[in-house]
Amino acid sequence: MSNGNMNLTLKVWRQKNAGSKGAFVTYKAENISPDMSFLEMLDVVNESLIHTGGEPIHFDHDCREGICGMCSLYINGHPHGPKNAITTCQLHMRTFHDGEIIVIEPWRAAAFPVIKDLAVDRSAFDRIQQAGGFVSVNTGGVPDANEIPIPKIIADEAFNSATCIGCGACVAACKNASAMLFVSAKVTQLGMLPQGQPERYTRVQAMVAQMDAEGFGSCTNTGACEIECPKEIKMTNIAHMNSDYFSAKLFRQEEIGEHASGE
Repeated sequence: MSNGNMNLTLKVWRQKNAGSKGAFVTYKAENISPDMSFLEMLDVVNESLIHTGGEPIHFDHDCREGICGMCSLYINGHPHGPKNAITTCQLHMRTFHDGEIIVIEPWRAAAFPVIKDLAVDRSAFDRIQQAGGFVSVNTGGVPDANEIPIPKIIADEAFNSATCIGCGACVAACKNASAMLFVSAKVTQLGMLPQGQPERYTRVQAMVAQMDAEGFGSCTNTGACEIECPKEIKMTNIAHMNSDYFSAKLFRQEEIGEHASGE
């Protein structure tokens, strides 16, 4: 367009709820500034829908600063859109071209049922964290956390794992809808630190068991999760988690054997 703005065609997934059938509906996004964020573009489309008596498109958003991960949209075949290491709210319309067709879908996973349109229920992640993502501390006599010496390499690795925002892009990217990258990041985050050692092996078993109970698929190491993660969480976390999980199983078998032999 002469003024630098764009006209776009949106194919948006509309679905009343998890029990209803959904379908793509086509909308026009007109006079869109390339400096708008993707969510601001959707705001403009929704304002137009409301003005003409239509029902606005439902989608999740909160901070709009790349922190919370609520803006979980599957855009042209990619979680959070075609650019790497950003969330949808950080995606700007200059990434697209005038006249382009943009396909927008919700996360596709049985464990993330659709609430409405593009918004899904990700409370399965909350239940996984509740199952073991905590540390128990007797606050009556412990030293200040800053007084506990932690090697920098360990602190850095724990911090890198802790940057996971739990958006679910890893699940959406995985052909099996696996949550292994998310769960392993939370397990590693606590398991690397001295404060997380008392629950280290019960934690990994509890969180993996809850992940399986929620209906997430298995990991087949295709690597799509790492590529699409907006915080660039590494698959090495999965290796750490698997190591802890098998160690926990081994320790448990040894305990059972000692108990049976009367030792």
